Amino acid sequence: MRKHGLYERKMHMKRWDGLMDGYLKQCETCGLSEATIVGLRHELERWGLWLKRRRPKPNLEEVDGEMHMDYIRCRTRFHAKSTVAGLTSKLRLMGEYLVQEGVWRKNPMRWIKGPRLDARGRMPRRIGAEHLKKLWAASSENRNDYQQHLSIAVLALLYGTGLRRGELERLDLEHWKREEGILKIDGRKTGQERNVPVSEGIWRCLEAYLPLRQNLLERRGVCREPALFLNRAGLRMSSESLGLMVHRIAKRAAVPLVSLHQFRHTCASDLLESGVSLPEVQQLLGHATVVTTTRYLHIADPERARAMKQHPLNDYLGLATSAERQSL
Repeated sequence: MRKHGLYERKMHMKRWDGLMDGYLKQCETCGLSEATIVGLRHELERWGLWLKRRRPKPNLEEVDGEMHMDYIRCRTRFHAKSTVAGLTSKLRLMGEYLVQEGVWRKNPMRWIKGPRLDARGRMPRRIGAEHLKKLWAASSENRNDYQQHLSIAVLALLYGTGLRRGELERLDLEHWKREEGILKIDGRKTGQERNVPVSEGIWRCLEAYLPLRQNLLERRGVCREPALFLNRAGLRMSSESLGLMVHRIAKRAAVPLVSLHQFRHTCASDLLESGVSLPEVQQLLGHATVVTTTRYLHIADPERARAMKQHPLNDYLGLATSAERQSL
């Protein structure tokens, strides 16, 4: 009996692993990024392990909504709502695949809803103007000429174009169209490439960096390296290395930086405050839908409130503006 139980457990594990591999292969075919698939694999492996350890051990066909709820409660105890929502979504999508494969007749996760989230509450904090100035000043103080121009170019692209960290890592030299002043960004995140025009300031930062990049390649003897941003060995900088470099600059400048995504958040917010339209910001950031871009609108609300104080209606009603009241 014991040997029979061990054999069943092994067959159960093998079956689950096969289904999981099939689902992840389907996700890869749909264009999901490698990082997303790694995260999915990790989460599904945890779920499978929890099912295998459960006593009495259920067959996959017997897994129901109550069992899913037990796992979600166990997995997300003391975690944020966003973790609960993310896990619920992953299990629901895997459930749809199991229905597709004929393992389940219906998906018990289809009617289980995650907690309601406020998208604005999950957004990274904005970097203030004074902190941005400190970051640029700190990067300019680097005594190493190559590192100085590298860091300035990276900061300029992060804030000036709102690039994601992965997009920055994957930039090649050929993606920089010098004559047009355009960067070609891959579509790994959204499945659609985009061309991002850069300002004159960013253009100058990149052009000042490129001769030093070429000198580094010649010294290292790796002239065929296609990456735009290189480490000291003349190889492509990873997203982790880029993040570490920027965080070191922030530490020297005494700027509280949480993540590189704050630059993207700040870029979108500042553009909207400056009067750039939603569709234009959407195209620049590479959002698949304009709904994603609207999350940044609440940042501009204080500016709108101040603008409304200058409305001509105040004059018609005989009301002085705050500036006028102060001058009286």
